[in-house]
Amino acid sequence: MSDAAPRIPVTLLTGFLGAGKTTLLNRLIRSPQMAKALVIINEFGSIGLDHDLVARSNEDDTIIEMASGCLCCTIKGDLRKTLAEAPRRFARQGKRWFDRVVIETTGLADPAPIIHTVMADEKLKRQYALQSVVTLVDGCNGFHTLEAQPEASKQAAVADRLLISKSDLVAPDELAQLVVRLHKLNPATEPVVLTPDAFDADELFANRAFNPDLKSGDVRAWLNAEAYSGGGQEDHHHHHHDHHHDINRHDERIRSVCLTIDEPLPAEVFDGWLDLLVTFNGVNVLRVKGIINLEELDTPLVIHGVQHIWHPPAILERWPSDDRRSRIVFIVRDIEETELRTMLEFATQRFARTEVIGLA
Repeated sequence: MSDAAPRIPVTLLTGFLGAGKTTLLNRLIRSPQMAKALVIINEFGSIGLDHDLVARSNEDDTIIEMASGCLCCTIKGDLRKTLAEAPRRFARQGKRWFDRVVIETTGLADPAPIIHTVMADEKLKRQYALQSVVTLVDGCNGFHTLEAQPEASKQAAVADRLLISKSDLVAPDELAQLVVRLHKLNPATEPVVLTPDAFDADELFANRAFNPDLKSGDVRAWLNAEAYSGGGQEDHHHHHHDHHHDINRHDERIRSVCLTIDEPLPAEVFDGWLDLLVTFNGVNVLRVKGIINLEELDTPLVIHGVQHIWHPPAILERWPSDDRRSRIVFIVRDIEETELRTMLEFATQRFARTEVIGLA
């Protein structure tokens, strides 16, 4: 595959134990969008998966023809190697036949390692593009699972899509309570309640990962900074930037924050801020996405990262609206909003000292 060829979209399907991922995958396989999809069932360590999705012809099968014409590959080695070799290894008549990849994780999985694998490896980045992270939440037990299981909260926090299963088995008021909890955990992602007789595969596979070709309205929808504004509460000013009051705290560990910065930032200040954040808190930065006004640029810079791994920043041709403020959405664990602002202030002061020394 040449660098100029379109990259293969990857959808990560995650969700805690019992949420119904295999059932959802069975429904997906029957949809036209999956006619040319390679499905990877990912096993972590000794934790097994429910393989009701496929019927193995023998124990050594790594590729199984589905009734729909899809193929299912069960990882027996490293995910990176599997993805790198997939176009050649699973070729038909010498050509890559699949046009998308769906990876299903085990229910106890931290989604970050797979996100890292797709985003960080130089070879994989030329072949694949992470399109979305879809998290399935059990409508019956999801509320209590989010309370008790950190992995479940993290799966929901990093999702581009939140789907609620088993809605027909739960009372409407309990379902509403779960929707509220998910919205607090991940304000920019509206939970979708699945029903036994309706499923929109087009919506599931619609692109959510940022790419430089997005239109201005798509950029605003992708960032969705307004979802973090706290319902129109007044901003609190702090020197050269302001931030929205954080009401998006899920529990004592995971929270979502949107910082709004009024003035353009020197590139060195912004880079220093991110370096501090990644160096000292990278593992707890579950997700970051933002549109940045840099002093050195006339148009905005867009960033997107998960923990220590960052998409290459993209420079837009124009601002998506008349608002020229930087807006950065953080989903973090064990990091206070004040810490984020303190690191920005430190980077600003360090830059100011460097300028003074340079002039001297």
